[in-house]
Amino acid sequence: MRNPWLLWIMTVLYAVNPQGTTGVHNPIETSTEATLLLDLEGLHVVKVERDHDGHRIVHVVTADESARACPACGVFSVTVKERVATRPRDLRAGDSPYTLLWHKLRWSCREPLCPRGSFTEQIPQVSAGMRTTARLRRACGRAIADGGRTVTQAARDHRLSWPIAMRELRAYATEVLPDQPEPTPVIGIDEIRRGRPRWEQDPDTGKYRLIADRWHVGFTDLATGQGLLGQVEGRLSTSVAAWLNARPKAWRTALTHVAIDMCQTFRCAVRAALPHAIIVVDHFHLVQLANGKLADLRRRLTWKMRDRRGRTGDPEYDHRRLLRSNREDLTDEQIAILERDLTRIGTYGRHILAGWHAKEKLRYLLALARTNPARSTIAHRLHAFYIWCADHPYLPELVTLAETVASWWKEIEAFLLTGITNAKSEGTNRVIKLEARCAYGFRNPANQRLRSRCATTRESRNRAIPA
Repeated sequence: MRNPWLLWIMTVLYAVNPQGTTGVHNPIETSTEATLLLDLEGLHVVKVERDHDGHRIVHVVTADESARACPACGVFSVTVKERVATRPRDLRAGDSPYTLLWHKLRWSCREPLCPRGSFTEQIPQVSAGMRTTARLRRACGRAIADGGRTVTQAARDHRLSWPIAMRELRAYATEVLPDQPEPTPVIGIDEIRRGRPRWEQDPDTGKYRLIADRWHVGFTDLATGQGLLGQVEGRLSTSVAAWLNARPKAWRTALTHVAIDMCQTFRCAVRAALPHAIIVVDHFHLVQLANGKLADLRRRLTWKMRDRRGRTGDPEYDHRRLLRSNREDLTDEQIAILERDLTRIGTYGRHILAGWHAKEKLRYLLALARTNPARSTIAHRLHAFYIWCADHPYLPELVTLAETVASWWKEIEAFLLTGITNAKSEGTNRVIKLEARCAYGFRNPANQRLRSRCATTRESRNRAIPA
């Protein structure tokens, strides 16, 4: 019977010298410098050569002693069955990739009770049956999560398929993203719409049911810089309340303020899940609402005056940008031109001008935020706004604006006293839209939420990190 130790030594020497010279007197020589440069744990570099095309080939052998332990029983084998050579793909080194040629052994397991007859050497970086190194796959997932790259681009750069790149993104995200957000005193809630809803017909009843909603509600940290804390599909109050209730009790107790837009759904959900939290309405949406009411007023009066839409040459149409502008951003000459041209139109022009003054009085009230205002000052400016709208009851747009402010006054006053805004949530939505645009949309809502959280939570928010 052949000596197994002699067979193992001869096999290793043959693997190191694949040209066929298997003399036992030749020592196993490895390059320490090349091994350090490769920095692949568990492998030693024997030599580096170029083929006839100039492509680099790095010959490596196994350096991890545990590689000859049977994966089934754990017993170290001493019997070599055969020699094999594999070419696992690795990270690039320089401008062009190189070929990693791993000369390894297949061992026979002689344990009588072991169900496995033989096994091939494997190391943590290259598991059995894998054709890529673990660091190559992790770098691909990191490039997507932290580098801001699309799945297709990262897969192409790392010479992987799209499913593998997406799988590595999930694995990397699971590793680096926290399972539960850290406690924070302030969060922002805002919705975002991407794509179209997907419906599926029930074959039994024939009715359609929604399987993928186009709306997603995001929860953003506004105080401690954690970014996007999570998302839920749909914008129902039950789904928003369910996400909040799923957080630990200590997290919910630490939350003191919630910034939202004027959405009744969010207000009901926060009151149900966080009855102690103070709801704050962002001033951006109030000014946006006022500008929208002013635009509606201008269009309605234009139809009444001219029986058509506004067009170039109409004073109210030519000055529509001035009407949207803030008073402090206009010069005295621009304000004089605006008042003169609208007054010349007649009653309808004066009505449009009244709408612009109503918007400015509301902005004058909101300007008290972050100034530590006295309640008497707030009451005086609020009263001036209400009186102005009440003096123009024939303008339904101003009446509706005043009614909206009255119904949300408790939340608006909280903004004036705290100065908390939902600007970070709006910025998060912009990044999410950019991510979806770069990916040409998402078909899987779960992947959409994962990519959105990576793009708005990881280091890619501040800088691009190369893979």
